[in-house]
Amino acid sequence: MWPDRRLIDLFKTEFPIVLAPMAGVMDAELVIAAAQGGALGSLPSAMLSAEKAREQVNLIRQRVKAPVNMNFFCHTPVDLDAASEARWKARLAGYYTEHGLDPAAPIDAANRAPFDSAFCEVVEDLKPEVVSFHFGLPEPALLERVKAAGCIVISSATTVKEAVWLEERGVDVVIAQGAEAGGHRAMFLTDRIAEQPGTFALVPQVVDAVKVPVIACGGIADGRGIAAAFALGASGVQIGSAYLRCPESKVTPGGRKALAEARDDSTVITNVMTGRPARGVQNHLMREVGPVSPDAPAFPPAATALAPLKAAAEKQGRVDFTNLWAGQAIALGREVPSAELTRDLARSALARLKALAN
Repeated sequence: MWPDRRLIDLFKTEFPIVLAPMAGVMDAELVIAAAQGGALGSLPSAMLSAEKAREQVNLIRQRVKAPVNMNFFCHTPVDLDAASEARWKARLAGYYTEHGLDPAAPIDAANRAPFDSAFCEVVEDLKPEVVSFHFGLPEPALLERVKAAGCIVISSATTVKEAVWLEERGVDVVIAQGAEAGGHRAMFLTDRIAEQPGTFALVPQVVDAVKVPVIACGGIADGRGIAAAFALGASGVQIGSAYLRCPESKVTPGGRKALAEARDDSTVITNVMTGRPARGVQNHLMREVGPVSPDAPAFPPAATALAPLKAAAEKQGRVDFTNLWAGQAIALGREVPSAELTRDLARSALARLKALAN
């Protein structure tokens, strides 16, 4: 038996496992498969239009009778800085020339929208069982509307201070995101990347500081990691990287090859892909320009100029300019169906917990 059933009872899932929302490499198909395996499936909605998000949730509802988590960003949009954009374009000019691209050609702006009234209306209509936020929380009026719709609210913290801040504002569950985790740092009360604690240090301190259940996130990719999270006081885990090589993910063939070859030291925290710190598999651009560069514009405009380069390289089967977000445990990932992986993770964790109890 699980030593803490608060998340299972709250989410009404078979296992205390949350599929991490991974924008750009997954859609409803992976959500459905993970849910069929007993996890809480999360739909990344920050890169979707309100209409597309509605369509995806309806598809999930048609395929599986399970709770769904809709995930949104809460960043503050920045005004376009022409000088910063020009410097970044100049820094990338050689890569454009190398790929036969015109740096002066117009490019669609990177689509990473914060939670707003339009998204809130979608939530109110669809009433997902869970709504999760990244980079803090939306403005109080929007948050109240989400809670009034009957949704469980969860959000990520990278420090104890952020976890307490979230609890004080009414979240039902806190995700403790350690430095090992793949994807964007959830940090919103600090920008000091070098000070972010690792999962093993962060989780027990967050557990001690808040009364709501805590989900451990970062470097967890097998039953051993799940058991360790429970030993630290977590009520559940959020796992993303372990699912990237599953057949239901949308990772490109070149990306799958890079993931299969990744080791424990293959990921870095970088700002050159989107303008905001995120952990991913090191690529050609990160090695030559970053991984952290003052030339990268703020989030998310930095990604705009990279879009043509990413598309051109991926046509050649390369991921030189692809933001292949992954955590430090990426080498533990496997090529198995998501439902099977979820059940294996739970079974292995329970066996490990049982052994530890003896």
